Amino acid sequence: MLKELAPRWQAARESALHERRGGDRRRAAGAGPKQRLVFVDRLLVTLVHLRLGIPHAALAELYAVDRSTVSGAIREVRPLLAARGFAVPDRPGVRLRTLEDLFAYAGTKGVDLRIDGTEVQVRRPRAHRPGRKAFVSGKKKQNTIKTTTFSDPQGRTLFSGVVRPGRMHDQTAVRTEGIAEQFLRHPKVKAVVDEGYRGLANEFPCQVSAPPKKPKDDAPLGEHHAWREQRRRQSSARICVEHTNAEYKQWRPLQRFTGRRETYAETHLAIATLVSDRSARRATRRKASTELVLARQAAC
Repeated sequence: MLKELAPRWQAARESALHERRGGDRRRAAGAGPKQRLVFVDRLLVTLVHLRLGIPHAALAELYAVDRSTVSGAIREVRPLLAARGFAVPDRPGVRLRTLEDLFAYAGTKGVDLRIDGTEVQVRRPRAHRPGRKAFVSGKKKQNTIKTTTFSDPQGRTLFSGVVRPGRMHDQTAVRTEGIAEQFLRHPKVKAVVDEGYRGLANEFPCQVSAPPKKPKDDAPLGEHHAWREQRRRQSSARICVEHTNAEYKQWRPLQRFTGRRETYAETHLAIATLVSDRSARRATRRKASTELVLARQAAC
């Protein structure tokens, strides 16, 4: 990670200095104030803050620098982590950065997706401000921000994003963020979803599997037993993406986000890419063959 991010950080810093000066540098290289934190320390500070949620002031005391130095370091490194993309299992060096990349990979490799939404409580907007109710979740009755998670059948993160206010329903995000369009472009991609994506399953019945509908009360008892069994199997196939969302919630900022709402998307992406690095290292479970093989050659 250090070799990957250091050149990007240096290039971004040189670009910012060039824009601030309005041209090329006038003094020799190395002149001017020295950095109190080298890039390795800046990366460590950002990782500690993302993992444990330690305040900037506490980190500044540990490194004997000013709080603004730590805040600036996190502002510089966090977007670099968010832009890395998501690691692909069994494909070192390949990363997925957009929904188009995700569906192209799933269609090519025949990966069945697991899709689920999650939400994190955020600070309530100030009173008498427009759009104050946009973040009120109908499910949690709190101010939240929602995201959509995509995983493989083993619960390994493939993509996480589609950041939206908590008031927006999952099905609305499917239409506005282009998820339905990707299913239309990639007819071979299949997915397992929960009840919140019922509209997507109705639109693509051959590609998207949603929980079966409950039979009527006066239906035969056998139909009710069959419905329970189908629902159990569908839930077992989908539960892995719930475990993926639980991995995100182990990081302190995604348990309850206390920062500015404008930085949540960047923070979520930075954490999700780090989680994908770890989950991609989990070995792929191969399905056992059900083909019958003769133990010995039968005599004629």
